[in-house]
Amino acid sequence: MVTAVEWGRIRETLRFGQVFRGTVVKVPQPGAIGIFVDIGLPVGGFVDVLLLPEQEERRPPEGTVADFEVWWADDRRQVRLKPSDPRYLRADFAEFAARVRPGWPSGIGRPVPVRDPAGPDELAG
Repeated sequence: MVTAVEWGRIRETLRFGQVFRGTVVKVPQPGAIGIFVDIGLPVGGFVDVLLLPEQEERRPPEGTVADFEVWWADDRRQVRLKPSDPRYLRADFAEFAARVRPGWPSGIGRPVPVRDPAGPDELAG
């Protein structure tokens, strides 16, 4: 576990859309929360189930090596990711992103800000 100071340093280097090659390391309760991804940083990566296809068989299983983009990073000391490969994205990703992250993809390349504009209530919608 990294300290808050270490996490702050890591976070300062992250940019929206930054691509990491990662390995899916854990798929807890398939369909419930998402997938954990090792992206080679001292903190883990995580893809929320809301970004993944509805059909579990289309989601990347443990051991899958793929590219993932920085979607968000907040106080959880975890890099929130979205799959780069459209096979692993929800079918209506463009509509979903327009609703919960209206500036996407124009924010790509910009630093991850301190507060997430889309809270849990918006993500559930």
